[in-house]
Amino acid sequence: MSAVASEVAPSSSHVLADHTTMRVGGPAQRFVTVATTDELVDAVRVVDEADEPLGVFSGGSNLVVADAGVEATVVRVATRGITVESQDACSGVSVRVAAGEPWDAFVAQAVDSGWIGIEALSGIPGCVGSTPVQNVGAYGQEVAQTIAQVRTWDRAAARIRTFSAAECDFSYRHSRFKGTRMPARTTGDDVSAALGGLSPRFVVLDVLFQFALGDLSAPVAYADLARGLGVDLGARVPLTDAREAVLDQRRRRGMVLDAPDHDTWSCGSFFTNPILPVERMAQLVERVHEVAGAELTPPRFGAGPGHEKTSAAWLIDKAGYGKGYGLPGRAALSTKHVLAVTNRGGATTAEIVALAREIRDGVESRFGVRLVNEPVLVGVEL
Repeated sequence: MSAVASEVAPSSSHVLADHTTMRVGGPAQRFVTVATTDELVDAVRVVDEADEPLGVFSGGSNLVVADAGVEATVVRVATRGITVESQDACSGVSVRVAAGEPWDAFVAQAVDSGWIGIEALSGIPGCVGSTPVQNVGAYGQEVAQTIAQVRTWDRAAARIRTFSAAECDFSYRHSRFKGTRMPARTTGDDVSAALGGLSPRFVVLDVLFQFALGDLSAPVAYADLARGLGVDLGARVPLTDAREAVLDQRRRRGMVLDAPDHDTWSCGSFFTNPILPVERMAQLVERVHEVAGAELTPPRFGAGPGHEKTSAAWLIDKAGYGKGYGLPGRAALSTKHVLAVTNRGGATTAEIVALAREIRDGVESRFGVRLVNEPVLVGVEL
């Protein structure tokens, strides 16, 4: 990789397990950490101009990499910067945030500053640049509700492109950035193909958020959170109260990073909640009644015209995979939340993926619904 080596200095640690919350994954052929937006663009441009495989990531909280690693240059985004671009009582505040800023630290700053709209997204690991890609959401909020623009490096066009919120094509845990990958540059390029979501066409440089100003949260939109706060759905509470209540909920589910707690050695929720056409949902209800008893009914939530969403956690549990399933093995479900596949210490990617595959196939066999993984899988498949 002489073209890369001449312009980009490598970082010391290239084992990807050292940079992911699941703590699995082999080495990158070359590993580079960038601290500024210019460095990020230059690093990506150099590798692309050399026509070599490239992966890009930031916090590593949504990444599962093969034990063999990747034969590619991997760029870790560690850019920093939070800039208030405008602020007034009527229109609120516009804040531009570098892609590598840690997400939860930014949420804490927003709460302290009276910026309303992401307090329910407290405690989520990872960095700001990943949030629009996944359209991160929790406890009744989605990041799409506060994003005004996403500025990216378009690798295919080799130029900066800025997308308005409407152009991001946000939907449940999805966006145009997640759905648009960099194509393999050479026909049959297995390395580039294996990188999948780690090799996006659009590399997020920074995100412009638009917040309302005030002391009270957005209306509480999640039933468990409302109960924890002792308020009705739709109520507004002090921003700090909302944040602390969310952090409490997440800690009880093992969803706040804590190194001694192996329940947090995960990618958070491993599967997304299924969204089904209403006819398909009716079939699922019938199937549940047939195999699990008429007294059980899967949760049902509105998900747009003609569709309903159900709970992946409910399906996993009712299919026989309870909290701690897989223990005392090195890969097991969290003892606090069945949606989290966890590394109990020393697990390999192969073990993590085997457990996830067993659960996915078991749910499909029992209920006829095929769960979809939320993390980006690199060099492995379910």
